[in-house]
Amino acid sequence: MSWGYAANNGPDKWADNFPIANGPRQSPIDIVPGEASYDAGLKALNLKYDPSTCLDILNNGHSFQVTFVDDNDSSTLTDGPISGIYRLKQFHFHWGASDDKGSEHTVAGTKYPAELHLVHWNTKYASFGEAASQPDGLAVVGVFLQIGAENANLQKVLDAFDVIKAKGKQTSFADFDPATLLPGCLDYWTYDGSLTTPPLLESVTWIVCKEPVSVSAEQMAKFRSLLFSAEGEAECCMVDNYRPPQPLKGRAVRASFK
Repeated sequence: MSWGYAANNGPDKWADNFPIANGPRQSPIDIVPGEASYDAGLKALNLKYDPSTCLDILNNGHSFQVTFVDDNDSSTLTDGPISGIYRLKQFHFHWGASDDKGSEHTVAGTKYPAELHLVHWNTKYASFGEAASQPDGLAVVGVFLQIGAENANLQKVLDAFDVIKAKGKQTSFADFDPATLLPGCLDYWTYDGSLTTPPLLESVTWIVCKEPVSVSAEQMAKFRSLLFSAEGEAECCMVDNYRPPQPLKGRAVRASFK
């Protein structure tokens, strides 16, 4: 059975096929600010993105993702908690069926309506595929969305949804700058974790931004117009495509801010 977010193939069942689901560094987690330690050694994030590396937007049946050319160092993440150069591969979102849930990470139990993930891989490895199985192979920047003013930068992404409504649909998506989706303040929490979708590999340095970005309720509704289902199948709205927080199992969560 392929994995998904339904009762019969959702997060509670992933361990059947992917035993690492119960591993020591699984993601997401509930971030408790009072229990995160300030680390003065953590550097500021250095995100350098080139809009010309933006390739296409795809509905993969679990989320939608925007993919980037990653055969050179045009779009990179450096500094922060990582060393070396990590290249941007793709970004995607997780969201809920309603505005009171949807984020994967939570902050002191608080859920946001959506969470953006910008996925980068460590160029000391030969490819994304190789990096994905290494303990320091990936770095993912997480950004919370909260209901507020309309987000003009996000609207550009949402405008492509009509073409990629069904699973398997893809269209070119050129000259988009993902930096426009980041909050003004890049203070962050960081911890060692995993992919939040199968194969759940424990290869991710998580960088979760403290400050959310805004999204309007109307824009959030547009996310829910996408489908888990392919054309010709019974329509199934893409909602609640998030994994709930996993046990911390003794891991340290560090903060870049006091």
